[in-house]
Amino acid sequence: MTSTVPQSLARTTDGSALQAVLLDMDGTLVDTEGFWWDAEVDVFGELGHRLDDSWREIVVGGPMSRSAGYLIRETGADIGLAELSVLLNERFEARIADTVPLMPGAERLLAELARNNIPTALVSASHRRVIDKIMASLGPERFALSVAGDEVPRTKPHPDPYLHAAGALGAHPSRCAVIEDTATGVAAAEAAGCRVVAVPSVGVIEAAPGRVVVRSLEDVDLSFLRSLVTPLN
Repeated sequence: MTSTVPQSLARTTDGSALQAVLLDMDGTLVDTEGFWWDAEVDVFGELGHRLDDSWREIVVGGPMSRSAGYLIRETGADIGLAELSVLLNERFEARIADTVPLMPGAERLLAELARNNIPTALVSASHRRVIDKIMASLGPERFALSVAGDEVPRTKPHPDPYLHAAGALGAHPSRCAVIEDTATGVAAAEAAGCRVVAVPSVGVIEAAPGRVVVRSLEDVDLSFLRSLVTPLN
């Protein structure tokens, strides 16, 4: 985990019930979910296996151990999980070496949160080495904290990453708004007790109690996020 913003930003000062905003990375802030699938297709192609397009929705948004393990089982590829994880990370990093495309509305939303001193954390199932590269494009100064999938005992869909982020920011999970793009991430945030905004990238996510589904980050601003969180009694 890394922290890049002074601890003085650990709580809001405007009386709002919203204490923090926690954001997923791939497919939520940056348009990279396709990059991961392309990397998986390339690597398995070199191993002599063709990936079925239907598997894409299954592996998206999860930890490397789950997605890579699933693809090994389905293809029968003769490769270990650790070796495959290295190859996938290297192939993905090569694809983001030049530029990382931001999702529509991401730049505006991050700027608004920073301008209003809203404690903001990046919470991803990606490894630290990948997060650090992408944060260079997002602006690391905009995040009080970042949590990587290889830095917690259990990553998404378990609640641990979001519970850690909320605790590190001094926020109650029920007063945190989480923005996610996959069912795996939504499950993690809801298990942590956070309010969730789902912006589906791959697959369908339905609205549910405590969960709002929007078309893109263009539909999300600070006023909207504040409206989702009610004060604790």
